[in-house]
Amino acid sequence: MDKEIVFLIEECPEGGYVASAVGHCICTQADSFAELKEMVRDATQCHFEGEDMPRLIRLRVVKDEIIPV
Repeated sequence: MDKEIVFLIEECPEGGYVASAVGHCICTQADSFAELKEMVRDATQCHFEGEDMPRLIRLRVVKDEIIPV
């Protein structure tokens, strides 16, 4: 199986998105989801080199919702 890196994506209250890698010190943000995908790719390429580079990037969108009981 190909190596992959997982990013958790959250919407910012003030607008835009933040992506944080699971298990790595990589974090980036952008105003749109399309821009965020490019920022995640760039941040990943800056963090890894050669054979350590993941072949896949998985984005998991996290949405917190509060439901009163």
